[in-house]
Parts: sequence; C-alpha cells; structure tokens
Amino acid sequence: MAKDSKNHQPYQPWINNYPEGIDYHAEIDLTPVPVRIDRAIKENSDKVALDFLGGETTFGELGQHIDALAAAMQQTLGVKKGDRIALLMPNCPFFPAAYYAALKIGATVVNCNPLYTVVELSHILKNSDARFIVTTDLELTFSKAEALINEGLAEGAIVAHFPNALPGLKKFLFKIFKGRDLSKPQSSSIAGKISNYEDFVAANGTPTPVDITPDDPAVLQFTGGTTGLPKAAVLTHGNIAANLSQIDLWGIDLFRPPNSLVAVLPFFHIFAMTVCMNTPLTNGLKVVMLPRYEKKQLLELIDRTKPNIFPAVPTLSHALATAPERTKYDLSSLKIGISGGAALPNETKEAFGKATGGRIAEGYGLTETSPVLCCCPLYAPNKDNSIGQPLPGTDVQFVDVEDPTKFVAPGERGELVAKGPQVMPGYLDNPEANENAFTHGYFRTGDVGYIDEDGHIYIVDRIKDLIICSGFNVYPRAIEDALYKNEKVDECNVIGVKDEYRGEAPVAFVKLKDGVTATEDELMEFLKTYISKIEMPKEIIFKDELPKTLIGKLSKNELRDEYNNG
Repeated sequence: MAKDSKNHQPYQPWINNYPEGIDYHAEIDLTPVPVRIDRAIKENSDKVALDFLGGETTFGELGQHIDALAAAMQQTLGVKKGDRIALLMPNCPFFPAAYYAALKIGATVVNCNPLYTVVELSHILKNSDARFIVTTDLELTFSKAEALINEGLAEGAIVAHFPNALPGLKKFLFKIFKGRDLSKPQSSSIAGKISNYEDFVAANGTPTPVDITPDDPAVLQFTGGTTGLPKAAVLTHGNIAANLSQIDLWGIDLFRPPNSLVAVLPFFHIFAMTVCMNTPLTNGLKVVMLPRYEKKQLLELIDRTKPNIFPAVPTLSHALATAPERTKYDLSSLKIGISGGAALPNETKEAFGKATGGRIAEGYGLTETSPVLCCCPLYAPNKDNSIGQPLPGTDVQFVDVEDPTKFVAPGERGELVAKGPQVMPGYLDNPEANENAFTHGYFRTGDVGYIDEDGHIYIVDRIKDLIICSGFNVYPRAIEDALYKNEKVDECNVIGVKDEYRGEAPVAFVKLKDGVTATEDELMEFLKTYISKIEMPKEIIFKDELPKTLIGKLSKNELRDEYNNG
C-alpha cells in the first residue's frame, strides 16, 4: 500500500542492526582524490603501487608520472580547470597516472570503453566535449583515437608506448611476437596532433596547484545506454571521495597495507574505478592487474602475487571458483571477494568459499551513485539473496513502481530510491533525464525490491526487465534463481519476448556445466517445484556460451537482439 509522501518518515531499520565496528553516522571524508593520492604517495613512496604482468611501479614512481603529466597538460597543452580529458585504454599503469594527473589540475576525466566502436565513442566525445584523448599505441585503441581526432572531436592525443608498461623480457618478447598489434603514431594521419607520454614524463615538470572543491566535477561516467543513447553522469569530487570513504568505513581494516587487491575489471568502469583503483591506491595498497580477463592468466596472477581482495562480477567469480584447473594454483590468499554488477547466485558464493577458503559479499550500486550504495557484511553472516545494508550516510527507501511520488509501506515491493553524498547531482546537459531521475530528493534506481525488518535490502529485478505475462508481473531473476538450483546449470539468463497469447513471455537461455546433458522437458519439470505456472518459460534454449558485457556481466540485450533477429 502506497504511503502519503507528505507524512513519510524514512524507514531505517538497519541503524539498530548494523555490523559490529561500523558507525552508520560516521563522518564521511570528502577530501578530493588528488589530495588523497598525494598523501598515499608521500607515505608509501618506496612501496609497490602497481603490478602489471610482473612489471612493478612504486608509489614514488607513480607520483612522478602524475606530476609530470599534470604539468605537461597545463604547460604544453594548455589544459585548464574544467577542461575534459578522455581516457581510452585498457588496464595498465598509464591509466591511473593519467587519471590522477587530470584530476590534480581540475580537469574532468571522461572514461571510455576501448572496445566501443568509433560510432559509440563519437557520441561520448561529442557529448563530453573532451579536448584531448590519452591512449596507447595499441592498434585497438590508437586507431579509434585517430578516427575521433580526424572527425574533429578532440584536439589531439597523448600516446603511451604500451610495451613500456611491461617488465624487460616481456617487453622484448611483445615487440617481437606482438609488434603487429601496435600502431605507428608518428606515421599516422594525426602525427602533428600527438604528444608522447614518455616525453611528458621525462620532462619531469611540476604542475601549478589548482583549488578543487567537493562540488567540482571530477568524472563524466557514461551509462551503458540500455535505454537509448548513453547519458553522462556528472560525478563530483565529493561524490567520488565520499564513496571511497564509505567503502573504507565498511571494510574497517580491509583496505589497509599489507593487504593487496587484484584488478581484472577494467578501470574505465565505475565499479573498478572506485573499488579496484581509487580506494586501494589512496590507502597505500598494491593493485595487481590484468589488461583483460583470461582465466589462466588470472589464476597465475593470484598464485604469484597472493592478493587478498578480489572485486569481480558474479560470472567472473564463478569461472574462477569452478575452473577445473584451479587446484593447480594457490588461491588461499583471497580472503574477501566483493561482488557487484549483477545478482550473486548462492551457488557462486558457496563455490568461492570452497575454492579459496575466503568469503564473498555482494554489493550494489549504479553509475550514478559512484557506485556503491549497499553491501553485505564482510565479517558477519550474509542473508541469502540480499544486497546487504546501506553504507554509512546512505538512505535507501522504496516508492510505488507505478507512481514514484508515493512511498510504499515497509516490507512492500517498490522501486529502490537512494540519497547520500555519493549520489550524482545529475546528468550532463539533460534536464529531461534529470527531472525523471529524482523523486523527493532521492535518486530512482529503476530496480524493484524491498527491505526486511533488519534493514537488509533485496532486489527482485530491474523495472526494464520486468515481463508482463497476462497482466501479471514476472521477474526474470526469480526464474534464474530457480534454474541455478539445478546442479546441471552453469549459467542462465532470462528475457521477455512478445507472445500472442500472454502479451509477453519469458525465454530462458542456459549453459550447462561441462560433461553433463539435459533436455528442455527435464528443466521445465524441475522448475515446476520452484516457480508458478505463469512464470514458466515459453522455451529453454541451450547455448555453449552466453553473451557477456566487457566486464563479464551476462547480457540480456544481446540475447534479445539474437532472439528477435533469429
């Protein structure tokens, strides 16, 4: 039953049921990230900050790169406070150096997915009005930067020589065996608009200090564009600083040396930017990283570097924990897994514990919230299927799905709305989207869920993924959770499709575990125990692999396109 919004009192049962050692009302530190990274560099100068395929960068070296790049951007390129700098590269040491350099001089970072097409990147650069692109001479990234500059969408590029990120022997072997993967920027059509990253670093300049406030924009983070063209969430220095402070409070001593973190999620993604890069580095932790996910490389990386913290999407955690070859590697250093980006199946949670001896906790957030809003306790029992409780200083409420101006009664299902210092002020130059994005000062997440009496939050599904079958609401996650209970199912994804009789009907896509077989009739019969007749899939389609996004989330969009075009 919807409640009168005028008389609404926030329902916050988590306050009296918070994890031990964490204060919900703790002061949130809004010190800007550039100040924090400078402090971490000064306190940990000789310690390793980054490990990239065995090549190590100390905090002192990272600091020198940051200052030299910041000075060159100011003095050579004329970058001023408020200008926008696009980052177009995979995980590598150049990324955090360029990121912190831009923020230090008051520029706004525009994160770009290097696997996007030139058309997709053109939309981002047009909307962000970025002046320069920082990229590498990998053909994958440089060719796109070249095309964008030729379109007049940026003044020029700062280009890093990718092999320089590698240790000696790997650098030598890369040039011999993978030289074809490199471009030749100085022979390109934009040669006169290119600045050399290494030249900037070698100049070893000192940047002019810039006054930065919590309200200044820090990052333009484009949403995935699942409901049209991507929108740019304007994340302020205060938003980003608040969220890493909240994560730090939630982790208690987790983000403290000598712990270290493995980063296989791409830094351009909001989850990785905050959890895999900003939070650990500003606390003096070592970050060990891969340019992209490869199972064998990841297993070898964990075995070699012994990281303690493993942020990942559920599919990646599942692949690691169930890999047949995992027993050849020592994974026991992994004490805490932080899962985000999609719902965490209980089966993955159990498999991770068995494979590593550690525990995995599900978190929840969005691009627009910098990103983390809620997280399960890291050191106490978690409730099955819960995304945990709101982080310190975060208020989560639920509004009517049909009428978001009305709050629902405690425990009833509704759209999750959130308020806190990590929530963006709005989208860039998009008043219509901003008007629809907020209600009563709360950000509308588009997720349907509810809260229990202990303040634990549960997500039922995305509003946009809701399937209306004969007038009834059917949530894909309910069907997916049921399928995961079958021991033969490795991965599954459910979408809604048009149906002449029911209007819409669910279709399930299933990947079976290696070495097993199952029929559609067998799984349909299995589902009858767990879901209602109205929720039963129209059909179950078996696939060898299910499509995923770049960060490893199962992709409903690709399945919809495949089904509709099939």
